[in-house]
Amino acid sequence: MRRNCAIVATLTTAAWRERRDLRALRGIANGLQVRADLTGDSDVDLLRSLFDGELIYSLRSPEYGGAFIGSAAERQQCLLAAARSYDVVELEVDRDLTPELLAAVPPHRRRICWYGEALDPSGFGAIFERMRNTPARLYLLASEATTVAQAMDPLRFLAGLGRSDVTAFATGDLGLFTRLLAPWFGAPVVFGGLGQDVAWGVPPVAHLLDDYPFPDLPPLEQVFGIVSRPMRGSQSPRLHNAGYRALGLSALYLPLPVKEFTGSWQALCTGFEQLGITFGGATVVSPFKEEALLLSDTASVAARSTDAANLLVREGSGWRACTTDPAGVVGALRRAGVGLTGRRAAVVGCGGAGRGAVLGLSAAGAVPTIVNRGLDRARYAADLLGVDYLPLNRFAPENYSLIVHATPVRDEPPFAIDRIAPGTVVVDLIYGPAETTLAAAVRARQQVVVDGWQVLGVEVDRQFRLLTGRSLPGEREPLDGAEIPIPVVPEQRESVI
Repeated sequence: MRRNCAIVATLTTAAWRERRDLRALRGIANGLQVRADLTGDSDVDLLRSLFDGELIYSLRSPEYGGAFIGSAAERQQCLLAAARSYDVVELEVDRDLTPELLAAVPPHRRRICWYGEALDPSGFGAIFERMRNTPARLYLLASEATTVAQAMDPLRFLAGLGRSDVTAFATGDLGLFTRLLAPWFGAPVVFGGLGQDVAWGVPPVAHLLDDYPFPDLPPLEQVFGIVSRPMRGSQSPRLHNAGYRALGLSALYLPLPVKEFTGSWQALCTGFEQLGITFGGATVVSPFKEEALLLSDTASVAARSTDAANLLVREGSGWRACTTDPAGVVGALRRAGVGLTGRRAAVVGCGGAGRGAVLGLSAAGAVPTIVNRGLDRARYAADLLGVDYLPLNRFAPENYSLIVHATPVRDEPPFAIDRIAPGTVVVDLIYGPAETTLAAAVRARQQVVVDGWQVLGVEVDRQFRLLTGRSLPGEREPLDGAEIPIPVVPEQRESVI
């Protein structure tokens, strides 16, 4: 039997960009949480005219990560006033459970909350014992996580509790995936940010609706994800989760932000196992690609050849390292109708993605040269892959008919665009909500651009098949570029300089 959860949008600004932001929530969000400590007093009648769900009042104190700095008497006055106009009032367990407030806010309109530092499951249990003595509609416990292991603890507590009137999750950059997973362990609600200034670690409501199955909670047996430093804008959860739903797979693809790789990966493996969920693997984003390869038990020829992996796939009790970077670049070029045999190519940047591009282009018949600012790193990559290299200050773009930009620089192209020869094809591996300066400038010159979105499309197709053994619904017929024959090179395990 399928379950679902309520969606609550959180308003954190005194004015929203357009009133249609709230109107768009009609019939979608069940509640609107007004962070009065951030917004100040709101026109409740106006909110009700725009939004048809419940209005929830929250006056977060500094001790709970909020901004209300008034006296205890002023706080109580604000909460009593809110009790007369809002449907639900949030009460902090450490300061708001007074006889006056409990009399004004009956149990079915109470949300009792606790926010604090990281705790283990027994610590959460001790806090909850204090909370449960006061009847409420919802009990909320949230801890700030500085490690992935700490982020897992609220979920472990929630899973062991077995109640449907409690939610627990981690706050901060590393807590995003815990907010998304909590409903599968009994939480009756998922919170999403509203507007343009959504806090880090909080999923925007639009992402809850577009990237995940909410409000439905289909069966969940397996988790995949994308491991990266805290980031925004990845389209991988949307593409993978849409595929899981279309195929009826009991799986979920999550953003898994980390600050370091090896310890975080081990914490993810242990944490998901303790939750009774299979961790099936993940996409790995720079700068963790080399470390991912070192952590693996086996590796594809392409991953060994580039000394980097952007995918770890569960293989029995171990992990297999793969890279889809070669297939991504070559497959996107071929889908764009660009011939590669004999084409002179420059790959600017020699991290994992750049090395993958060099390997794929070499295997497809192009003649790539590595271009990089740092010579030691360029020399290492060139020796690894058996190609030439140039320092960036000697790079002449006009000498190449294909240029692949594989650095993280978005706003300042590392080479002169006006020196690109007519007819040259440019691949820009960066993708995001807006076109990069490089892609826009090349397109304005009426030249062919293959952007990061096109490369991502090929890579997601390939990653989906490697992770699940199934084809992504709607995937184009696999091209030669998606299954590139990689030449075998001697295995090298030295560290990247």
